[in-house]
Order: sequence, then structure tokens, then C-alpha cells
Amino acid sequence: MILYHGSSVIVEKAICRLGRERLDFGKGFYLTNMRDQAQEWASKISKSQNTAAYLNIYEFNYEAAKSNYRFKHFDSYDENWLNFIIGNRQGLELWKSYDIIEGGIANDRVIDTINLYTMGYISKEAALGNLSLHQPNNQICIVNQELADTYLKFIEAIEL
Repeated sequence: MILYHGSSVIVEKAICRLGRERLDFGKGFYLTNMRDQAQEWASKISKSQNTAAYLNIYEFNYEAAKSNYRFKHFDSYDENWLNFIIGNRQGLELWKSYDIIEGGIANDRVIDTINLYTMGYISKEAALGNLSLHQPNNQICIVNQELADTYLKFIEAIEL
């Protein structure tokens, strides 16, 4: 499987412990199988930092990683996904139970719904109804460094 990581730097070696802990899927190295999504992220980061933008490209042995490590997959923006990302953003560290986590991103398309729900302005049912209108994009968070070292191989970086 080919995966992408958008960044303001070339990342030949994924380092899982450098990320922030209170992200959707916790502290880890984030990738996607959606090239456009990674390019958009790289552009966003590079503009905010006034640096170059890079699309880092990797080959990932997805099936071996899934079968040899603790894997969590979310198919949709459902109640399990909502509880997981909110828990992680609140510091519950639910991500620590897994080595690799895959599912949709709480991006600009859905973040307003999540914020309204966490602030108590809408019910969980209303939030889930709003979220069901969106097709999830893709993010893969590798939490386990050994997994990254074994199954994720850098191919190249392209300056955007």
C-alpha cells in the first residue's frame, strides 16, 4: 500500500513519539492513502511556517502490520469514532491501547459538529446525524515505533 505524509520537511524515518498526544488518534505518525489530502496538509503547514511543502511517499505492508499488531479501524463517522476522538482530545489516551489506528479525520468538514457536541449545544444523536452526511476521508496513525520501522519504507519526497 502506498501512503503519504504531508509536511514542511522531508521525513525519511517516521518517529512516532514526536506527535502531540491530544490529536484524533493520539500521539503517533500520521499518514493517509489519499495523495490530495496529504498535499493539502503540506501546503497548509508550509504556509503557516513560511517553508517549503513536501509530499513524503511510503510503501506500507498494511496486511502484515494489521495481523501482527493491535489494530483499530473506523469505517465511518459513527458513535465509536466520535467517542474515540473526543476521548483522545480530552486526554483520556484511548490511543494507547493500539499500535495502529485508521479512520476518518475530524477536519474542517466535521469539526464544527464535534465542537458543538463537546460544548453541549447539540445532542449526541444530532451530532451523529450531522456526521452521517459526510463520507470519511482517511488517516492512519502509527503509534508503535517498531511497527513503523518494520513495515513503513520511505520511497521519496516531492517538493510541492
